[in-house]
Amino acid sequence: MSASPENSNARLKELCSQRLSSRRLILASNRGPIEYYFTEDKQLRLGRGSGGIVTALGSLSNYVELSWIASAMGEGDREVARRAHGKRFKVPSVSDNLYLNFVVSPRDTYHKYYSVICNPLLWFLQHYMWNSPRTPNINQVVYDAWENGYVSVNQAFAQAVVAEAAINGLQPIVILNDYHLYLASSYIREQMPNLVIQHFIHIPWPSPCYWQLLPSSMRQAILRSLCATDIVGLQAMRDVSNFLHCCESFIDEAEIYYEQRRVRIKDHIVQVKAYPVSVDVVGLKKLVSSARLKEDEERLRQLCAEQTIVRVDRLEPSKNIIRGFRAFDMLLERYPQFQGKVKFIAFLVPTRTHLKPYQRYTQEVTEIIEAINNKYGTEEWHPIDFFYENNYIQAIAGMCLYDVLLVNAIIDGMNLVAKEGPTVNNRDGVLVLSETVGACEQLGQNALTVAPADLEGTTQALYTALTMPADERKKRATELKKSIEEKDVTDWISCLLEDAVNLVEERSVTST
Repeated sequence: MSASPENSNARLKELCSQRLSSRRLILASNRGPIEYYFTEDKQLRLGRGSGGIVTALGSLSNYVELSWIASAMGEGDREVARRAHGKRFKVPSVSDNLYLNFVVSPRDTYHKYYSVICNPLLWFLQHYMWNSPRTPNINQVVYDAWENGYVSVNQAFAQAVVAEAAINGLQPIVILNDYHLYLASSYIREQMPNLVIQHFIHIPWPSPCYWQLLPSSMRQAILRSLCATDIVGLQAMRDVSNFLHCCESFIDEAEIYYEQRRVRIKDHIVQVKAYPVSVDVVGLKKLVSSARLKEDEERLRQLCAEQTIVRVDRLEPSKNIIRGFRAFDMLLERYPQFQGKVKFIAFLVPTRTHLKPYQRYTQEVTEIIEAINNKYGTEEWHPIDFFYENNYIQAIAGMCLYDVLLVNAIIDGMNLVAKEGPTVNNRDGVLVLSETVGACEQLGQNALTVAPADLEGTTQALYTALTMPADERKKRATELKKSIEEKDVTDWISCLLEDAVNLVEERSVTST
């Protein structure tokens, strides 16, 4: 069977209907697939989560019973949790097989958990974003946030998982998600030693020397908890290698099997695997043909020049936005033939706007855009247009129009923009891609790759992309589309589930 989105869907359906039909799935993540909110007239409404990963994981409820445990994010979620008396509840408007369970944390506890430990401490560390001679400064405030925020919320999630897993029937498969829940598996394992637990980490995993910025007690707790799972899933092989080296460096009794990618601690073995996340190819193609997107595409087309460079990012330091604009500045200065003929359109999404490093970075991005527009702009043309809003459809419409897509992040677990862009683009656009994003393992052969700090190299890559012959552009764009279609988001979730199901079946045979 050749690889395609249709075949990936068939594979997932068969897996769920034949090997998972009598077994439930429990997913746990900080943010869930549904968010409840109050309207201006105090009516309670729900909004569905967006993005390929939420769509893929949520689609599992079409085939099996799915319980999703998530933090109550706002007043609407808290009210729904209160009405449910802290128990799971069905969401029939989404699926008859989907249950939600909100973990409600005191506001101060959640603030310590999310705004002190998760972001910025762990997020900054795992993206190599600390200026280590100056930051972080792990003081009593951080220690308190760890004990009375991160530990507390992880324990609450663990209790919710244990309660859900104890419901009658075959033991479920548990899939924990990301850096918010590193400690949950150890608490779950203490109470349910035979449960199959998988933890997928969406962001990069740094090398041992960078983890040593954290106190030993914190990194030991994180690693030992992750090693209490059965499978640790990471985005790329570099992350798998770094994780194994961390276990070797920080857990004295750990036995590391690099070729098998396994860690053994006493009698427990954890598999460490790469599962590269991808995009919903079928869903993106449907979106591109929708009337609303076509309207946005026509509107944005008026902003384009003879050639158009596009970038789509959350506005945060790890995305390396300032260096991208500086490289564009160097391009216009060195090759004045592009002035008046090339446009740079940036779709920048606000994120973590309450954190000062993000506020400063946003200001710096705005300043460099203004400086470049003032330097080169004329009455008929200005070099950069940017949108500062969370408008997914508009961003996808913009990616339909690029001649060059710039993805130059300092580091990313995967970076789905690098996969969304080639999937929807209709101009044989060229992908300029940072070597340090996870997507480069799959796409680098057909992209122009750059080191994220290399301004000169990025400038030259933009020049090469803009002057590339049509036949080479077409060849690269075709190969990118093919590669992404062969490994779409449904293929990703199928790989995750197959490995978990294999473990369940192995244990069933052993126990009999």
